[in-house]
Amino acid sequence: MSESTITTKGQTTVPQPIRDALHTAPGTKLQWNLMPDGTIIVRAKTKSILDLAGILKAPKGKKISIEDMNAWR
Repeated sequence: MSESTITTKGQTTVPQPIRDALHTAPGTKLQWNLMPDGTIIVRAKTKSILDLAGILKAPKGKKISIEDMNAWR
C-alpha cells in the first residue's frame, strides 16, 4: 500500500508505484469522485475520447437509416 501526505496548500504527491501503474506523465489530470458511502475513487485521465475514433467498423453491406437509429423518438 502506498501513502502520501497533504501539504498545508492542499497538495500531495502521487506515489511512484501508482504513477507507474496508471502510465501517467506530467500534466495528467486526475478525476476525484466522492461516493455516498465516503469512498473516494481517483481516476487518471490518460486517454481522450478521440483515441476511440475509428475502432468500430460497420458490417459490410449493412446500412441503417437515421430514422431506424432514432426509433425511440
